[in-house]
Amino acid sequence: MERRRTGAALVVDILESEGIETVFGYPGGAIMPLHDALFGHRVRHVLVRHEAAAAFAASAYARTTGKVGVCVATSGPGATNLVTGLADAMLDNVPIVAITGQVKSTLMGTDAFQEIDIASITHCVTKRNVVVRSVDELESALQRAFRLARGPRPGPVLVDIPSDVLKAFRSEDAPARQSFAPAPHPRASTRSIDRTIDALIRARRPVVIVGGGARWSRATVEYREFMALLGAPHVATLHGLGCAGPADAAFLGMLGMHGWTAANRAVAQADVIVALGMRFDDRVTGNPTTFAPQATTIVHADIDASEFGKIVTPHITLHGDLKETLGALTAALRRAGAPSFAAWRTQAAALGGPLPRDPSPNGLLATDALDAFFAAVPRNAIVATDVGQHQMWAAQRVRPCDTDAFITSGGLGTMGFGLPAAIGAAFAHPGRPVFAIVGDGGFQMSLPELATIRRYNLPVKILLVDNRNLGMVRQWQQLFYSERYSATSLWDNPDFCALAAAYGMPAFRLSEGDPLAIAMERFVRAPGAMLLHAECFPHENVFPMIPSGTGVEHLIEAMPT
Repeated sequence: MERRRTGAALVVDILESEGIETVFGYPGGAIMPLHDALFGHRVRHVLVRHEAAAAFAASAYARTTGKVGVCVATSGPGATNLVTGLADAMLDNVPIVAITGQVKSTLMGTDAFQEIDIASITHCVTKRNVVVRSVDELESALQRAFRLARGPRPGPVLVDIPSDVLKAFRSEDAPARQSFAPAPHPRASTRSIDRTIDALIRARRPVVIVGGGARWSRATVEYREFMALLGAPHVATLHGLGCAGPADAAFLGMLGMHGWTAANRAVAQADVIVALGMRFDDRVTGNPTTFAPQATTIVHADIDASEFGKIVTPHITLHGDLKETLGALTAALRRAGAPSFAAWRTQAAALGGPLPRDPSPNGLLATDALDAFFAAVPRNAIVATDVGQHQMWAAQRVRPCDTDAFITSGGLGTMGFGLPAAIGAAFAHPGRPVFAIVGDGGFQMSLPELATIRRYNLPVKILLVDNRNLGMVRQWQQLFYSERYSATSLWDNPDFCALAAAYGMPAFRLSEGDPLAIAMERFVRAPGAMLLHAECFPHENVFPMIPSGTGVEHLIEAMPT
């Protein structure tokens, strides 16, 4: 009798066997059998208020733990509401398994109520998707989904299950559960390791760039060990923040469009570039033909060989898991003897000064508020951001203790990500303080998730940077569209503190003249959830800035006069 399990029960069995403790979702007709199987089960279902939030919360759960995040939705609009979250996970290499209900098998292809071909829709935003046609195929399909989501290069996988398959009983002669070994990781060749070390020993101005691959290979310790031995200047992409130790003087900050001046200029002057687990995307390289123009050797380490030469052509490739690659590089460097780059470190650090400041306006600067926040935030805190100016200001200032301490939407740049991401992080790490930094635009795309915070009594704190504008778009309109501010003013924003109060969340305002340090200490140290509404000057811009498609020679540090 034990073997006569329904498809829904089998799904829950697989979730448990894969180590899944929490799933994020929203119910509906076609997925109802799964919710019934989850009722009272130790695998916890978290009810969000929109399916997109389920995908973002699952993403943050994965980003902060390294485990697979799981989201659940019903057919039709439930499934399509997951698409943006899956695309976000695809571009940021986040391991997610999305389980969607589908109309009965006999109704598929008839334009039935809430029928949509979600497998076709998600073809380009998942590593793989599958429609399970039989309950006897269900276990192997889900096991393969988890295996593929984990890697070697992580990403989202969707499993679409018709409601009759969820209700059906597995046959007595169904195949026994299979055991899928983890996918084998490639390993960088000894020759490539030795060539890399030889290039570094001969280098005069090397720079190391670390990206999000370090997060997924859990390589922070190995990266810090390698950099301490090498002693060269190093920089990070948006997703590489947290790899460097918070007090590492050789770390020059974030690279790219809104990166630190010293980071961008050091890369431009480097004779050897070692790129670790990063994609050379356009926000980092700008114009790839002028990227690192003095580099005679570019080394690219990645677990996915398809990234080699896609944008920047490397001279040496290290195809392998970054954790293993860094271990091999460190061992080889010890054998060879590490050179000294002390003079170059000093020179590189002097290539840029402090972050630029806007002239004092008649209003609170968002950058002042964020400086005060990061001065007060606990070292073990997790900070999730939404997307826009506040995201870049935060990325410029944050010095996270590890790669799981700062999470943001990078490749897709998805507004509405920050609040549900903080929720996912809070479930993943119940003992750690969790903060969401959001703008007034993105916050209003996920406002209903305040109900999720209330329902589960989550101690998520929200710093709302309200400049009454879609700030990043407004900045581009100011710089590149002759100050024609089309559809970017949010002058009619609601009373955010009143909205928070309606959801049972304490809130207070921060305006010009308020003592920043005292307000931030009150916000950071308060028990439970809280909203701090920072009413900011509406026209502050994010600098430095390298305009899209250009190079460091066009770097802007202040508004043109």
